[in-house]
Amino acid sequence: QVQLVQSGGGEVQPGASLRLSCAGSGFPLGRYAIGWFRQAPGKEREAVSCVDTIVGTTYYLDSVKGRFTIFRDNPKNTVYLQMNSLKPEDTATYFCATDLIIGSGCRETDAYVEVWGQGAVVTVSS
Repeated sequence: QVQLVQSGGGEVQPGASLRLSCAGSGFPLGRYAIGWFRQAPGKEREAVSCVDTIVGTTYYLDSVKGRFTIFRDNPKNTVYLQMNSLKPEDTATYFCATDLIIGSGCRETDAYVEVWGQGAVVTVSS
Protein backbone atom coordinates (compact mmCIF):
# COMPACT_ATOMS: atom_id res chain seq x y z
CA GLN A 1 0.00 0.00 0.00
CA VAL A 2 1.35 3.39 -1.02
CA GLN A 3 1.43 5.78 1.91
CA LEU A 4 3.13 8.87 3.23
CA VAL A 5 3.60 8.74 6.98
CA GLN A 6 4.32 12.01 8.73
CA SER A 7 5.91 12.77 12.06
CA GLY A 8 6.83 15.96 13.83
CA GLY A 9 4.79 19.03 14.56
CA GLY A 10 3.81 20.50 17.87
CA GLU A 11 3.45 23.78 19.69
CA VAL A 12 6.40 26.13 19.92
CA GLN A 13 7.13 29.77 20.67
CA PRO A 14 7.96 32.30 17.96
CA GLY A 15 11.55 31.98 16.82
CA ALA A 16 11.76 28.28 17.59
CA SER A 17 12.45 25.44 15.18
CA LEU A 18 10.65 22.26 14.23
CA ARG A 19 11.37 19.46 11.79
CA LEU A 20 8.65 17.60 9.96
CA SER A 21 9.28 14.17 8.47
CA CYS A 22 7.52 12.42 5.62
CA ALA A 23 8.36 8.75 5.14
CA GLY A 24 7.34 6.80 2.09
CA SER A 25 5.77 3.38 2.50
CA GLY A 26 5.31 1.04 -0.43
CA PHE A 27 7.14 3.15 -2.98
CA PRO A 28 10.51 4.89 -3.42
CA LEU A 29 10.20 8.58 -2.55
CA GLY A 30 13.39 9.32 -4.43
CA ARG A 31 11.70 8.83 -7.80
CA TYR A 32 9.09 11.54 -7.25
CA ALA A 33 8.78 15.19 -6.45
CA ILE A 34 7.55 15.59 -2.87
CA GLY A 35 5.74 18.69 -1.71
CA TRP A 36 4.69 20.19 1.58
CA PHE A 37 1.38 22.02 1.83
CA ARG A 38 -0.24 23.75 4.76
CA GLN A 39 -3.70 24.83 5.69
CA ALA A 40 -4.45 27.32 8.42
CA PRO A 41 -7.90 27.53 10.01
CA GLY A 42 -10.28 29.36 7.72
CA LYS A 43 -7.77 29.61 4.91
CA GLU A 44 -7.11 27.75 1.69
CA ARG A 45 -4.38 25.16 1.47
CA GLU A 46 -1.15 26.52 0.04
CA ALA A 47 2.05 25.02 -1.28
CA VAL A 48 4.93 25.67 1.09
CA SER A 49 7.87 23.80 -0.38
CA CYS A 50 8.79 21.06 -2.80
CA VAL A 51 11.83 19.03 -3.71
CA ASP A 52 12.22 17.59 -7.17
CA THR A 53 14.16 14.48 -8.12
CA ILE A 54 16.80 16.65 -9.75
CA VAL A 55 19.48 17.43 -7.19
CA GLY A 56 19.21 20.99 -5.97
CA THR A 57 15.80 21.71 -7.42
CA THR A 58 13.51 23.05 -4.75
CA TYR A 59 10.61 25.42 -4.40
CA TYR A 60 9.67 27.65 -1.47
CA LEU A 61 6.73 29.90 -0.74
CA ASP A 62 8.05 33.45 -0.56
CA SER A 63 7.07 33.87 3.08
CA VAL A 64 9.19 30.89 4.19
CA LYS A 65 12.28 31.47 2.05
CA GLY A 66 15.40 31.63 4.19
CA ARG A 67 13.62 30.01 7.14
CA PHE A 68 12.46 26.62 5.83
CA THR A 69 14.62 23.96 4.20
CA ILE A 70 13.41 20.86 2.41
CA PHE A 71 15.71 17.91 1.91
CA ARG A 72 15.71 14.22 1.17
CA ASP A 73 17.29 11.21 2.80
CA ASN A 74 16.78 8.60 0.13
CA PRO A 75 18.30 5.67 2.08
CA LYS A 76 15.67 6.38 4.74
CA ASN A 77 12.99 6.98 2.08
CA THR A 78 12.13 10.19 3.86
CA VAL A 79 11.74 13.88 3.05
CA TYR A 80 12.14 16.50 5.76
CA LEU A 81 10.98 20.06 6.21
CA GLN A 82 13.23 21.94 8.61
CA MET A 83 11.42 25.02 9.87
CA ASN A 84 13.45 27.70 11.65
CA SER A 85 12.53 31.11 13.01
CA LEU A 86 8.91 30.10 13.17
CA LYS A 87 6.27 32.82 13.22
CA PRO A 88 2.67 32.79 14.42
CA GLU A 89 1.55 33.00 10.79
CA ASP A 90 3.19 29.61 10.19
CA THR A 91 0.52 28.03 12.38
CA ALA A 92 -1.28 25.44 10.26
CA THR A 93 -1.70 21.77 9.57
CA TYR A 94 1.14 20.64 7.33
CA PHE A 95 0.79 17.85 4.78
CA CYS A 96 3.33 16.15 2.60
CA ALA A 97 2.16 14.94 -0.78
CA THR A 98 3.12 13.53 -4.15
CA ASP A 99 1.45 13.14 -7.52
CA LEU A 100 3.21 9.80 -8.10
CA ILE A 101 4.16 10.92 -11.62
CA ILE A 102 7.81 10.34 -12.49
CA GLY A 103 9.32 13.47 -14.00
CA SER A 104 6.42 15.78 -13.20
CA GLY A 105 8.55 18.15 -11.18
CA CYS A 106 7.34 20.44 -8.44
CA ARG A 107 3.93 22.05 -8.77
CA GLU A 108 2.41 24.91 -6.81
CA THR A 109 -1.02 23.30 -7.00
CA ASP A 110 -2.45 20.33 -5.17
CA ALA A 111 -4.68 19.47 -8.12
CA TYR A 112 -2.55 16.48 -9.14
CA VAL A 113 -1.80 15.05 -5.71
CA GLU A 114 -2.42 11.34 -5.49
CA VAL A 115 -1.06 10.59 -2.04
CA TRP A 116 -1.28 12.73 1.07
CA GLY A 117 0.36 12.35 4.42
CA GLN A 118 -1.92 12.33 7.44
CA GLY A 119 -1.04 15.87 8.47
CA ALA A 120 0.86 17.42 11.35
CA VAL A 121 -0.33 20.36 13.39
CA VAL A 122 2.15 23.17 13.93
CA THR A 123 1.20 25.88 16.38
CA VAL A 124 3.42 28.90 16.89
CA SER A 125 2.31 30.95 19.85
CA SER A 126 3.74 32.87 22.74
